[in-house]
Formats: sequence, structure tokens, C-alpha cells
Amino acid sequence: MATLTVVCGPMFAGKTTELQRRVHAARALGATVLVVKPERDTRYASDEIVTHTGARIPARNARTSADIVRLVDSEPAHPTVVAIDEVHFFASEAIEAIDALLARDVSVIVVGCDIDHYGDSFAPFDALIPRADEVARLYGTCARCGASSTHSERLVTATERIIVGGKNEFIATCAACFRPSRRA
Repeated sequence: MATLTVVCGPMFAGKTTELQRRVHAARALGATVLVVKPERDTRYASDEIVTHTGARIPARNARTSADIVRLVDSEPAHPTVVAIDEVHFFASEAIEAIDALLARDVSVIVVGCDIDHYGDSFAPFDALIPRADEVARLYGTCARCGASSTHSERLVTATERIIVGGKNEFIATCAACFRPSRRA
């Protein structure tokens, strides 16, 4: 039976590391795993998911969430697990694709930031968390006080809700130290 696993938390909490761990574990158990990332996430590589510490595994790119279903259909070995990094880049449209995969008895693991730089919930987590078979919320270390981080604070000014970034654009903070971005 297909399952939905949600791994979420702020930037620099180890979400992609956890996704890689789960991909390796699923493969060790004999699963055929398709790893997918948003096409616009080219921070470290265009065809791999890469942790901030440099660990890499090959991945396929998807411009839209509908592309994820097409990627599954194009795989010669039918995937039994689909692992999606940075799922918040797909927003609410990811839900339809995830539902389609689950209906095909394909398990899905999604990873991403569940709270944006304003302090608001990121779609699709608002819809996926209540439906998930497993939820793992990860925490990093607050860049200001050293407490457990819960938020991703944007350091640069940008009008887009989502920007591709790393340590030069974001820091992880606890709720007490979090300074939300100003709305335009």
C-alpha cells in the first residue's frame, strides 16, 4: 500500500540529507525510486539533489508537478517510490500529482520548507501534513541564539515569494529571533 511521507522544516535543518537517507533506505529494501527536483533549483547541480554539505544523488527535473507524473510514466522500471525535493516550489499544484501517484500505489516522500520567509504556511504542506502517513519536522540551529530553528529568514530583498538561495540569501532562526520579510 502506498504511503505519503512529509519531511519539513526551515532551511539548513537537514531536510535534503533526510531525503537522501530515505532514498538509500528504500533502495536497500528493493524499491525502485525516482528522485525529482524542481527544474529551477540549480543551486548546486541541475541533475542532482545536493545537500548544503555537498552530498549528492541523481535526480530528474520537473518544471511543473504534472511533469512529475510524466517522469514516472517515462521510467522504464516502474518506480514504487517517488522522492520530491523542495516540494514547496510546486505550491498547491503538487497535491494533484501526489494524489495521482498514491492512487497508482506509488509511495511518495516530499521534502521542503513548510513556513515561508513571512512566517506563513507554505503550500502544499497545509494540505499534505494532515493526510500524511508520516510527518517528520526537522530543526536546525538558530543563527542568532543557537536555539532550535523553526524559520527561514530571508536576508535579501526580493519581490518573489520563492527564490532559489542558500547561506548568502537565508539564515535559520528560532521563532523568537525570526524577523519576517516585509510585504511589498
